[in-house]
Amino acid sequence: MKATQDTLEYMTGFGNEFETEALPGAQPKGCFSPQQCPYKLYAEQFSSTAFTAPRAKNRRTWTYRLRPSVAMRGDFEAIDNGLIRTGPATELNCPPDVLRWDPFPVDESTGDFLDGLATVAVNGDVRTQIGLGIHMFRADRGMGKKFFYSADGELLIVPQQGAVLAQTELGQLHVAPGEILVIPRGLKFRIELPDGPARGYVCENYGAPLELPERGPVGSNGFANNRDFQYPVASFEDLEEEHALVVKFCGELYQTTLDRSVLDVVAWVGNSAPYKYDLSRFNVINTVSFDHPDPSIFTVLTSPSDTAGVANLDFVVFPPRWMVAENTFRPPWFHRNIMSEFMGLIEGAYDAKGKGFEPGGMSLHNCMSPHGPEAAVFEKASKAELKPERLENTLAFMFESRYVISPTKFAMESEHRQRDYSKCWSGIEKNFDGSP
Repeated sequence: MKATQDTLEYMTGFGNEFETEALPGAQPKGCFSPQQCPYKLYAEQFSSTAFTAPRAKNRRTWTYRLRPSVAMRGDFEAIDNGLIRTGPATELNCPPDVLRWDPFPVDESTGDFLDGLATVAVNGDVRTQIGLGIHMFRADRGMGKKFFYSADGELLIVPQQGAVLAQTELGQLHVAPGEILVIPRGLKFRIELPDGPARGYVCENYGAPLELPERGPVGSNGFANNRDFQYPVASFEDLEEEHALVVKFCGELYQTTLDRSVLDVVAWVGNSAPYKYDLSRFNVINTVSFDHPDPSIFTVLTSPSDTAGVANLDFVVFPPRWMVAENTFRPPWFHRNIMSEFMGLIEGAYDAKGKGFEPGGMSLHNCMSPHGPEAAVFEKASKAELKPERLENTLAFMFESRYVISPTKFAMESEHRQRDYSKCWSGIEKNFDGSP
């Protein structure tokens, strides 16, 4: 089951109804659950939305596997959660302060993807399927004979340092920094490290599955294109060896021992499957006249809430792009807003920050907390020549939510938290002198 970036194949198209088989004729024809499946396989349906969800939003996949998932040795047993936390937030009161962290290092004691998973912030309530959890992942080794799934939410994984190889029930995906990976709620997988130690961000979406935002007046083109989302082809392991399966359920971790690999799906058909996306494919829509647009113009994926236009989660990216606005302050302006913003930096620099926001770092600006360009950035941008400018060497992103994002005790007490972050605005002076 070894695979590399160059040997893997993908199917394309966001949310398509895919059909794929690792052995010829493994896919039943004419029905999903025949009395006897080809190759003496078992049919098992995997649903990540309610059976009765509207057709346009319904997500389910039929799998044809060596054994059904229910064939286990025994019950799950509770294990230590480590640094993993889940909403609702109960550890600390959520401060109104702006917060920022330096990158968390990766060393030889970090462990695998699951060992090195640490929750930075949460909101909502996992039991009501509202909100999200934000984690930092660090890993110096692959998961080997350990598998994991979250029953609590869909996983949006953003590698920042080192690639990850996601080996899932439905196939394999190689995801490098600059790409993202989305794994449906409940899908089993393991993470291997083809290029050595890795680090990045994980957003665990408790709410509705991520979807493409509407384009509105932009029309039929722009933003993320359906065709650029890549899905795995079927592949499987026939291994009769002991493996561990770890589950995150209602905020707690549980483990059981299996006598086989869970990667035993020989064929599948459906639209609930893991996928990856190259952020460089995002077609930026920007101003060519005046004024800096709202960051919503950079939304790649969205998890809607029960209020139209107000997301449970927006995933927003700030890639290299042209700035051409006339008579306009070009960096993000000073603002306060009802949405809560968690930012990360994949590479380069972010145009609103001069120092202190490093690749692998992160910041949190909660509901109505004032934020914007630091003093030196404001001074420079206010006096800059307004000619066409190409922003290069940059790739930042944001997890944005309608719900206040509460930092964990681990994040607040970490030595990597910048306790003087707010001082970056201390040099802002009053320029008013009564003259126009």
